[in-house]
Amino acid sequence: MIMRRIEVKRGGTLQEDALSRNRGIDPEVLSVAARIVEDVRLRGDEALRDYTQQFDHADVTVLRVTSAEIEHAVASVPEEFRDAIAIAAASIEEFHERQVPQSWFSVQEGGALVGQKVTPIRRVGIYVPGGRACYPSSVLMNAIPAVVAGVDEIAMVVPPGPDGLVNPYTLAAAAEAGISEIYKVGGAQAIAALAFGTASIPRVDKITGPGNAYVTAAKKLVLGEVGIDMLAGPSEVLILADETAEPAFIAIDLMAQAEHDPNASCFLVTTDAALPDEVEEALEVLLEEAPRADVIRRSLTDNGRIIVVADVRAALDVSNRIAPEHLEVMMAEPLELLGSIRNAGAIFLGPWTPESVGDYVAGPNHILPTGGTARFSSPLSVDDFIKKSSVISYSREALESDAVTIIAIASAEGLAAHADAVALRLEISAEEDELEGEDA
Repeated sequence: MIMRRIEVKRGGTLQEDALSRNRGIDPEVLSVAARIVEDVRLRGDEALRDYTQQFDHADVTVLRVTSAEIEHAVASVPEEFRDAIAIAAASIEEFHERQVPQSWFSVQEGGALVGQKVTPIRRVGIYVPGGRACYPSSVLMNAIPAVVAGVDEIAMVVPPGPDGLVNPYTLAAAAEAGISEIYKVGGAQAIAALAFGTASIPRVDKITGPGNAYVTAAKKLVLGEVGIDMLAGPSEVLILADETAEPAFIAIDLMAQAEHDPNASCFLVTTDAALPDEVEEALEVLLEEAPRADVIRRSLTDNGRIIVVADVRAALDVSNRIAPEHLEVMMAEPLELLGSIRNAGAIFLGPWTPESVGDYVAGPNHILPTGGTARFSSPLSVDDFIKKSSVISYSREALESDAVTIIAIASAEGLAAHADAVALRLEISAEEDELEGEDA
């Protein structure tokens, strides 16, 4: 048996520790990140080169990726990859274009104008994991919403490999998204550079994109100096399944999540008591041929849970308590359950909708809230790259109309100047009217 099993009888309760996940930031990681962030703030590019040598084993003299490097990367990747990334980019762009909010204004009776002005953030930094691995899909998911939002400047940071170069697949994806300002730096040091600026990397207004624990800690430390999207933890999936589910589909989807990281969390919540054994059997078969079998097995053993519940209502209750990053619904009528799902980063309905489609080509963003934060937060979107300003313009008549209300509330709060800011205007305007009347 690979995954821990828990059975909840009808009317029983599930203890909170059964739902525990790796969450929060380790104090030691936070301490290390704090030292790196402060060092970069003080020493700038020199610190970036030192840390790139220390952590990425790369000597990088010029931090910015040249246009020639980008062109060479695009030419070096297979044509089928370029075609695939173009298709994915088009789907992601189409989805995010539907999210673009509009400024609006309303003129009220009496001459008051109120509204909301939507403005793209001027300059953002996007973090893309790199080094020995490559995540071109994360380039698209970070960059395209920013482009759609109308962000003026987008700077991308990505760790280089030991050869001092950025993975060509990552650069090809950046070229597809229209990103040309790219820097060979990763980790907490990259976050610090974006937040405070260095001689080579101008500071940004907001940072988006997931990374390792040190990246997350650094984002937490610079929050307030710049905006951030979220504090992302280890990835996670929860699969809701009944007797109609195919065990092999469940097994491979659990593996797809577990192969990310030994700390990834995988949950199977089912109303079918026979399904856990069938899924375990499928896992054993599939693991024999899995290239990352060691990582997957460790993840499922340490952080995997199979929870058997009495009915669908109980299954939904468990899911909403966990508030997973990814939620797959492999039940008889998945669409009918959508209204009962309150907490999830992304919802995948039906047996033909593996998480993989959301990771790459469906269109919705795959940068999602983790660690239960789907209870109160949302996927990365165009909203992360815009800001909204309230707009108010009162005529004299409108101010006169609301004066009594404003003065009453300000007086109750003990803020005399707030009340006087209205009363003085009306008093002076009344005096001016009186003088004009005398002149007439």
